[in-house]
Amino acid sequence: MRAPKRPCSVRRRAAPKCRRAKLHADRGMTLLEILVSLAILAMISIMIYGAFDSLSRGKKAEAIRAERARQGRDAVLRIVREVSGAFLSLHAPALLPQNTRVTAFIAQNSMDYDRLDFCSFAHQRTVAERPESDQAEIGYFVVSDPDKPEKKDLVRREQAPIDLEPKKGGVVNVLAEDVERFNLRYLDPLTGQWVETWDSTNLVMQGGRLPLEIEITIVLANVPPGIDKTYTSRAILPMQLPISFANPR
Repeated sequence: MRAPKRPCSVRRRAAPKCRRAKLHADRGMTLLEILVSLAILAMISIMIYGAFDSLSRGKKAEAIRAERARQGRDAVLRIVREVSGAFLSLHAPALLPQNTRVTAFIAQNSMDYDRLDFCSFAHQRTVAERPESDQAEIGYFVVSDPDKPEKKDLVRREQAPIDLEPKKGGVVNVLAEDVERFNLRYLDPLTGQWVETWDSTNLVMQGGRLPLEIEITIVLANVPPGIDKTYTSRAILPMQLPISFANPR
């Protein structure tokens, strides 16, 4: 038996629906859909960029904090090491015009920025087999940055060999940038008191001798949060009396 035919009215109603579905599948995306997709992609890109930018800024900030902390620690440790080698010497030619060097320990006090100039066994030779002594003039003081006068830097001066001017000459290098205070105190072994100044060339006060101990304080300025801004240490000076091989003591 033959199956009954589908009514023509049913076939006529179904055909337009099929054509509309085919046309909808072929027409693609509308402009509104493209704009929405682009907006979503832009938001995702911004979020990814923000995450990477935050990580980058955090890494840079951590590097700055580490560098500032390193400067404070290294500056104090170097001063302690070099001050521990401070000395005075009585060795001099019999005739004064033949004298070419003066050993001294001179400390000046100010409100925020002290200064210290001394002779020390702190010179390091950089060229092998070069005839150099380990004796040198060392100075620590604070100067203004040439590019930013409001910024103060702690510098180190070294003069080798030792000459007749204990506070001049030599090469100056920055030891710690942007410091707020640089203070020094000196323990007098005769009185047991801490003093703010010292001058081994002054025969009335501390002539011909060195302090027993030195207290060093460096305060960094504009320090990022998360690190200390104050670095303090003490150094003991074992050679308090002048060196004299003719009169060992």
